Amino acid sequence: MSSSILGLGCMGMSEFYGGHDEAESLRTLEKAFELGITHYDSSDVYGRGANERLVGRFARGKRDRLTIATKVGVVRDPNGPEGSTYDRGINNSREYMHRCCDESLARLGIDVIDLYYIHRVNPHVPIEESVGALSELVRAGKIRAIGLSEIDTNLLRRAHAVHPIAALQSEYSLWSRDVEREILPVCRALGTTFVAYSPLGRGFLTGAITSAAVLEPNDIRRTSPRFQQHNLERNRQLLERLQGFAAARGLSLAQLALAFIMSQPGNLVPIPGTKREKYLIENCRAVDVQLDAEELRQLCDWMPIGVAAGAAYDPGYAGAPRTAAQAPFSEVVR
Repeated sequence: MSSSILGLGCMGMSEFYGGHDEAESLRTLEKAFELGITHYDSSDVYGRGANERLVGRFARGKRDRLTIATKVGVVRDPNGPEGSTYDRGINNSREYMHRCCDESLARLGIDVIDLYYIHRVNPHVPIEESVGALSELVRAGKIRAIGLSEIDTNLLRRAHAVHPIAALQSEYSLWSRDVEREILPVCRALGTTFVAYSPLGRGFLTGAITSAAVLEPNDIRRTSPRFQQHNLERNRQLLERLQGFAAARGLSLAQLALAFIMSQPGNLVPIPGTKREKYLIENCRAVDVQLDAEELRQLCDWMPIGVAAGAAYDPGYAGAPRTAAQAPFSEVVR
C-alpha cells in the first residue's frame, strides 16, 4: 500500500469534535495535498456519509495521486442526533458490507477504494467470514486492499490467513502505547502497515485542552473518562516534562508527539486529524524531526505504557474496542 509517511484523519471535519465548516475543511484538505499528504482516512459513519462526500469533492481531479481509506461495519441510526455515539451496533455480514461498499463508492465519487477497513469487529461473526466477504470486493475491483481496526493479534493472524491484511488501525500515541506490546511486532512480522489514529491523544498531547470546559458541548471527548476534570488534571501533569523537552528542541508538543510515532520501527502511518490549516502545517513539520535513541528512551520513561489516568472510552460507547467477552448482545447485528 503506497502512502505518504503522514496521513490525515478526516473524521473531525464532519462530526464529533464540535463545530465544523465544510469550506474550511476543503481548504485544509487542499493544503494537505499541497504539502505532500496522500493518505486520507474516512468512514461511512463520519457525519453519516457526509465525510465521504467531502473527501470525494476534494479528490476530484487528483484521484490517481491519493490513497483513500474508508470503513464499514458500524451501524448508525440515520435519524439520530449529530455527534451521538454508534447507535445500532456492528454488522460484519457479507450482504451489509457489500451494500455499504457500493454506497461509499457513490458518495466518494470513485471507482475503487484504496483501503477498506472493517471499522469494528462483530465478535459473533467469524473474522474469516468477514475478511472472505471483503476479498470478494477485491476480486470485483471495488477495493484494492483490506484493513482492520482495533483488533488483537489472534484475529489479525486469522484474518491474514484468509487474505493479506494491508493495514491495521488502532489508537497509538505517547499517551496510549499499549500496541507496542504485541500488535506492532505482529504487524511487522506480517508486513501489515500500522495506521495510528489519535496520535495526538485526541488533542491532549498538543497541550491545548486545559480543562473540559474548553470543549464544545457536542464534543465527544466530554464522554471520555480521560477528559473528565479529575483525570484531566492528573494527565496534564504528564505534559510538564514534555513541554520542556519540546521547547529545548524548538518543537511544539504536537510535533514531538508525532515525531515519536514516526520514529518507531516498521511501516507506521500516523493520521492526526485536524480541520484547520494552521494545525495541519504544524503537524507536517514533524516529518523532518529526528529523535535519537536516548531521546526516545527518555520519552518512554516519562510516558510508560498505561500511564494515562482514566479509560480512553466511556464503557457505554458502542465504538469502544472490546473483546468478545466484553461485547454486549446489543452491539450485534445479525
